[in-house]
Amino acid sequence: MIQSATGLILRTRPLTETSLIVHWLTPDFGRIATAAKGARRPKSPFLGKLDLFYVADFSFSRSRRSDLHMLREVGLRELHAALRQNLASLRQATYATAFVEQATETETPLPGVYDLMLGYLDYLCEQPPKPQTVFAFELKLLHELGLEPDWERTGISPGAKNIGRSLARGGWPACRRLKLSHVQITELQEFLHGFLIFHLGRVPKGRAAALARPDSE
Repeated sequence: MIQSATGLILRTRPLTETSLIVHWLTPDFGRIATAAKGARRPKSPFLGKLDLFYVADFSFSRSRRSDLHMLREVGLRELHAALRQNLASLRQATYATAFVEQATETETPLPGVYDLMLGYLDYLCEQPPKPQTVFAFELKLLHELGLEPDWERTGISPGAKNIGRSLARGGWPACRRLKLSHVQITELQEFLHGFLIFHLGRVPKGRAAALARPDSE
């Protein structure tokens, strides 16, 4: 059965010498994997269309035997090219992928998570990378999953609590307006580190790199 979707490419990896496995995040089908036959050939119709954080309309033939489906056609919508011009932004985007993959099930509709991921990537393309951008994504995804912290029961400072609430529920423009002190950044970073371990079992891969400050690289 052939189905159509709009999706964000979360990752790719070789399947054979000439083919790729492409992992997508979609609003209607959730996270799905497709095999792109011949995608690594010079004259492939997929050439230039399958890369990290590309958004595309695509069609696929659903497999009856496995969770790897056959990719048929791809029409690009958005490249998020600015992410490739800033290593820190790319690290923050890659961390978000790891978080989504760890916190969600495959083949489960995820419209809220899909919209959140797109908003996050668009924001990263427009703004210089900052720690509060990562905190905002973490808190918004936790909110989407029904796991937002009970701020009144946390032991962090009142200022950090207010910032946490704003990051969790405000729009991306609110994130841009917030000014965090070094102490507040450290406080939220450590609090969320423990919170993620408690609820997810471990911190998603790449968090330290996503939060690295320029003077520490």
